[in-house]
Amino acid sequence: MGWTMELRHLRYFVAVAEEGSLTVAAARRLHTAQPSLSRQIRDLEYEVGVPLMTRSVRGVELTAAGRAFLEHARLALSHAGAAAEAARRAAQPAKPSFALGFLTGQEMDWLPDCMHILRDELPNIDVTVSSDYSPRLADALARGKLDLAFMRAEPGMPDLDYRVAVSEPLVAVLPSDHRLASRKSVALADIANETFIGMSKTAPTLRAIITDYLEPSGIDFRIEHEVDNLGMAMSLVASTRGVTLLPAYARNFLPWSVISRPLEGEAPTIDLVIGHNRANASPILKLFLSRCDELIARVVRKIGRTE
Repeated sequence: MGWTMELRHLRYFVAVAEEGSLTVAAARRLHTAQPSLSRQIRDLEYEVGVPLMTRSVRGVELTAAGRAFLEHARLALSHAGAAAEAARRAAQPAKPSFALGFLTGQEMDWLPDCMHILRDELPNIDVTVSSDYSPRLADALARGKLDLAFMRAEPGMPDLDYRVAVSEPLVAVLPSDHRLASRKSVALADIANETFIGMSKTAPTLRAIITDYLEPSGIDFRIEHEVDNLGMAMSLVASTRGVTLLPAYARNFLPWSVISRPLEGEAPTIDLVIGHNRANASPILKLFLSRCDELIARVVRKIGRTE
């Protein structure tokens, strides 16, 4: 009997591709021995018929064939996850559920009005709420674990539809007693020599927008630290006396030791979108989407941002 490609081989391949290392993928993601993982990858390459990775002392890199295979492997895993989640939901049909996800920190502005829309349905459904990084929200939507999420428009997710909820300017965030704290706005040249705190890969959309904003200035911004979330950003701003750029909603969470200031000139913006899986046939989702215009208008009016 010939070898058959299984979902676990796809999971192994995706983990190695994303980590860039067999050792790291084996230890952190897959909790398996590296020799076993190497053997599984070799078996997969044998089955596919072409090399998918090149190995060196620096780790692993995908071949052109590997890059093409990665996109389809992710899609296959996403569909398999969605199928399993649909089966689990179908096995417990007594009370429908509606799962909302939020980019961490956005619940404060959006959740109360979301619950207002669902108010008439609440006696008949179980509503769950979670917060996470945007790429994880996108993955949960694709796998059917979430019905709707307030997030960034993540690339490479062909099954998802997005509707822009609000477009926010980025602001400079700095210590409250910083030399620039008395300014009404901050120019890039003012923070050129400051300790700069950047975003990690957990916020790829924000990271890309910040990079695209800084590079044309010609100023050498050396990123001293990278952060995963708002809390970590503010902690490092306060402790290292550094400066960072964050979406305007971060103002809701500033501690006394940290302040924000508008950026001079035309500040870059980042979209918060309402995402859902277009294959999701939930009637509650259909109801929610039909009232998105009303939701957005109410929240934008309340928080004073522009769509």
